[in-house]
Amino acid sequence: MTKVFEINHITKDYGNQKGVFDVSFSVNQGEVMGFLGPNGAGKTTTIRQLMGFIHPDSGEVKINGLDCFKDAAKIQETLGYLPGEIAFMDGMTGIEFIKFIADMKNMTDLSYAKELMEFFELDPKGKLKKMSKGMKQKIGIVCAFMNHPKQVILDEPTSGLDPLMQNRFVELILKEKAKGTTILMSSHIFEEIERTCDRTVIIKSGHIMAVEDMNKLKSGKKKNYIVRFKDKDSAEQYAKEHQISKEAVEDATITVGVKGNVDDFIKGISKYEIKDLSIKSQSLEEMFMHFYGGEENVK
Repeated sequence: MTKVFEINHITKDYGNQKGVFDVSFSVNQGEVMGFLGPNGAGKTTTIRQLMGFIHPDSGEVKINGLDCFKDAAKIQETLGYLPGEIAFMDGMTGIEFIKFIADMKNMTDLSYAKELMEFFELDPKGKLKKMSKGMKQKIGIVCAFMNHPKQVILDEPTSGLDPLMQNRFVELILKEKAKGTTILMSSHIFEEIERTCDRTVIIKSGHIMAVEDMNKLKSGKKKNYIVRFKDKDSAEQYAKEHQISKEAVEDATITVGVKGNVDDFIKGISKYEIKDLSIKSQSLEEMFMHFYGGEENVK
């Protein structure tokens, strides 16, 4: 596979254990790569180096084999970018800003920009300084995609969007994916990552913890079966037979975690009179918790 984004052993040390340290991963052509981690983990620092805004202390970053610093102008010709904090000119209207960015990209055809504005129900006529965070975010998304970029870097792209527009954004990413666009997307929204990404880079405290294949993660998700027995005695007997802690028994109900084949589990409960059975799948967020070291760190 052709590597589009290449991050090779980059370190940017700001002191006090802030920055990124020996970070390496790559994104293949046509792939959507998620970039997950708590605030301050190093996602934006990594992205800014890919954009050529800051230089690593060591290591190298490339896009399409081009150096992100020496060849920044060439890279920008086919790259779309949505920063985590968009620098707007508040005196402009939204449409004036979109046209300003279009001029910078040497665009003469704004038909796709108009299509995106309609898709996101965006009226860009008002002054930017009076627009909500969500409105400004929509303008940023339009600017990132309006010139049909072959590669896109997105830093927290749905920040400020309501649930309906978050779903629209997922639709956009899936359309771009079908076109073969290569996307690196930092996000805190696990459902967004699950629905759109092929792989995900997990970063914590400036260090890469894992690069996970999303299909493998989904297939490895544990299911929790909530079983309500005829009575508490039956539930405790089942717990004893299957080495489940008695503390897991609540009245006549036990929650049993099952990963993979459920045949043995079904055979085990079939010996009892079952009053109710329901399933709760483990979320990707729960699966990722062990990388982050606690729910309080996932923000």
